[in-house]
Amino acid sequence: MARLLRGKEVADAVCGRLLIRTEALRAKGVVPKLAIVRCGEKTSDLAYERGAVKRAADTGVETEIVVLPADVDRETLVGELRRLNGDPGVHGVLLFRPIPKHLRIYDKEIFNSIDPSKDVDCMTDLSSAGVYMGREIGFPPCTPDACMKILEHYGVDLTGKNVTVIGRSLVVGKPVAMMLLAKHATVTICHTRTREIEEITKRADIIITAANDLGTLTGRHVRPGQVVIDVSICWDPAKNDGRGGISGDAVMDEIEPVVEAVTPVPGGVGSVTTSILMEHVVRAAEAASEQKNVGC
Repeated sequence: MARLLRGKEVADAVCGRLLIRTEALRAKGVVPKLAIVRCGEKTSDLAYERGAVKRAADTGVETEIVVLPADVDRETLVGELRRLNGDPGVHGVLLFRPIPKHLRIYDKEIFNSIDPSKDVDCMTDLSSAGVYMGREIGFPPCTPDACMKILEHYGVDLTGKNVTVIGRSLVVGKPVAMMLLAKHATVTICHTRTREIEEITKRADIIITAANDLGTLTGRHVRPGQVVIDVSICWDPAKNDGRGGISGDAVMDEIEPVVEAVTPVPGGVGSVTTSILMEHVVRAAEAASEQKNVGC
């Protein structure tokens, strides 16, 4: 049976280190603060918000919740983001996505209204450029960063390894591929138009699947010795005796007896993401503190 790469162990380790760093900042009079901007009352947003607020409290990070109506206009939303940019007490800004449908034609303007130094989940063009150029401009998306943290925590060496990434989104697939390349892995990206995907995944040492398509990674896609990171969160109506529940892309009954290690869903990547979010906020606060000292 595969070793389960549980996220809680990783998150606990990250949060333990963060507490030391936030205490050091507070000793200097700096209180790391995350501003969460939410439009409307979507269930998924509220659930993530609760988790983020709890994680923030556990790591010594303060939170400010900015709630705007679901029918908020572009000017009001952009104005609020710019207000947070100008607030020296706010170190990280998180705008929940997807934004309301009527604003999506302005998404580039809205996302780029966030100061890249406070863009803790890679919403701006400059933050994305930082990921693709391997430079510390803004921050990478939290979910790909969580994948990398899990691999690092469990001692999975990426140098020279063949890694197959399933999915090519700007949120997970493309940025995690760039982050893997920076660690000297050889990366193949698969997507909906990829042919003979089963043969490609079988050749991989590591599979990171972010298709967000229930049951698409099966026993036919894997071989012994592989590590599988399942990023996806899908609703599985058959789980829990038909009551439904959360699953990933992987069919665990088929994957787990074959591969060397796999992240469970739930309890894998998702449980690490909020700790990475807090790590980004703390890094932003540390950077702001250093700049302030240099300017004195």
